[in-house]
Amino acid sequence: MDLVFWEIARASGLAAYAALCISILSGLAPRTQALSFLANNRAVRALHDWTPWIIIPAALTHIVALLLDATARIGVLDVFVPFLTSYGQLAIGLGTISVDLLIIVLITTWMRRRMDNNAWQWWHRVSYLGFVTMFLHSMLSGTDLTSPVIAALSWASAIGIGYYALERLGKALNPARIRA
Repeated sequence: MDLVFWEIARASGLAAYAALCISILSGLAPRTQALSFLANNRAVRALHDWTPWIIIPAALTHIVALLLDATARIGVLDVFVPFLTSYGQLAIGLGTISVDLLIIVLITTWMRRRMDNNAWQWWHRVSYLGFVTMFLHSMLSGTDLTSPVIAALSWASAIGIGYYALERLGKALNPARIRA
């Protein structure tokens, strides 16, 4: 039975990772110079707005499957408090941090109307850190990265997100833009 839970955990972990990549890329890329033509595209905006509805159940399924898998030895406290597990502390702890950060992003997104826009944007940018921790979690603990296709897609999405994030950061820090 543990094998069933392990397979469910693997599939749902990959689904959560893929949905997070799609969400971040569809929110980030249209705000970059290369893909700014997508900024007013309703389909891209809808993709960004609706991918959390894939991330949430996929991440919950991943967590529940690992809680039910006796081989994984993950406890309820391990889901929210990082680095408590008896094995793979760094890898599993990074997964815990990514869940914690994504919960913060989701809660602040639902509270957006009650928040100052600048405050909300800063909290929303925590999703980049959530992606980094989830990427590292998948690299350090994910067994599916032995597949060349999954590894190539994971690295391609990470490189794309990193590139566009750095482009936006460079634009934000550009002194000419600040003076103008």
